[in-house]
Amino acid sequence: MKKVLILSIVAILAIFTACNKDESNNVPAVNAPANATAELSASVDLTFDFTSEAGFKSSSATATNGTATIKTDGTGGANSGNVVVTFTAGTTVGAGSVILTITDNDNQTATATGVINVVEEELVISVTSNITQNTTWESGKVYVLGSRIAVESGVTLTIEKGVIVKGEAGTGANATALLIARGATLMAEGTADEPIIFTSVADEIMPGEIASPNLDPVLNGLWGGLLILGNAPISADAASMQIEGIPPSDQNGLYGGDNAADNSGVIKYVSIRHGGANIGEGNEINGLTLGGVGSGTVFENVEVVSNQDDGVEFFGGTVSVKNLVIWNTGDDAVDTDQAFAGTVDNFVVINPGDEGMELDGPEGSYDNAGHILKNGTIYAENAEGLVDLDENTRCTITNIYFFGIVEGQDFDLNPAVLTCSNLQATLPEGGVVTDYFKGGSDAYVTIVAEGANTVGADITKFQDWSWAAVAGAMNGF
Repeated sequence: MKKVLILSIVAILAIFTACNKDESNNVPAVNAPANATAELSASVDLTFDFTSEAGFKSSSATATNGTATIKTDGTGGANSGNVVVTFTAGTTVGAGSVILTITDNDNQTATATGVINVVEEELVISVTSNITQNTTWESGKVYVLGSRIAVESGVTLTIEKGVIVKGEAGTGANATALLIARGATLMAEGTADEPIIFTSVADEIMPGEIASPNLDPVLNGLWGGLLILGNAPISADAASMQIEGIPPSDQNGLYGGDNAADNSGVIKYVSIRHGGANIGEGNEINGLTLGGVGSGTVFENVEVVSNQDDGVEFFGGTVSVKNLVIWNTGDDAVDTDQAFAGTVDNFVVINPGDEGMELDGPEGSYDNAGHILKNGTIYAENAEGLVDLDENTRCTITNIYFFGIVEGQDFDLNPAVLTCSNLQATLPEGGVVTDYFKGGSDAYVTIVAEGANTVGADITKFQDWSWAAVAGAMNGF
């Protein structure tokens, strides 16, 4: 009887054990992500997918040729999900890996290995297509524009301090330029120590340098320029127009609207050099073109050097610019059109090719208070003239100093709707003020000895970061 009882117990235990085995959970499974690439000392995220019948309990990660940190862990008790691991590359080029281990609630484990190719940091980056998603150009790197590149509406391009942007050579339809379309945003915030520089691919300048090591500051037309377009009002044949320099087939070239406070971003400590490529007979790109740019946009500490066409041209808009230096332009230094309604404050013009300032009035019937130019120093040198005005120009000019004047240059007031005050000038020896300041403009001018001016730009705002200052082009100002 005892023997039968024992056999019965053994049979029951065997059945119970078999049932437990039938009801046990499968081991978890982990899938490795596709192979990834990381630059030396840079980080990349790897996403591992898992399944777990017993439910997720924990994970751990190890790495070779770098370090691994769990960024996003699985959810406790989950039967599936993913674990995100941040791999930070080491300092050796070659293969790296992340080994992820998953543990379930039955303490069963599974592993998978993600592979990373660790490469040298890419310092020169080619840009060949329009920017259609938020993008950052990183400090310490050079970005080469292979064509006309547009930052499209709704997209933000961030350019970090010290970045060098170079344009490939090209004319006509192949002219390179960076175009910020209406509705797009440019966040280009350099610093006095690390300005952002736009230049030609022929320029051997690299991050950390201010002056070009190989190009003279009189070379122009080597690439296009920087164009920023917005939704602020303009005075033209229509409420919106196609900006000059961009073919009508490219709708990113439209500018103008009804939002005076429109915001196209922040531009600080930026130098634009050697531009103005010819895109058609008598049609070159300005160093900096601002079309319908609104007052919400911040412009401070901007330099244009050696542009084949104008230095800065305003097509309407309400934006204001503070601390502007324009050196060696082929055409006008400052050009205003289409009822520009902003302010240019603290500016320096050095050796313009045509006029120091060409200030045009509105096109058609348009009534506004005009724009303001104040606290400026204009060194005329080889210019054709000092200031050119339309008969319907509307602006205020105050606290401007003119010097380096030569015979044949003039500021003719004409019947422009103009407010002038506190103008000072140094004339050539024996010069008569009315030979240079005509149409009644002489009434607003005080003649002073060179260097004895009490109005003009604050030159200290351009020290250290501008090529003009570093090269000594403002010495004695």
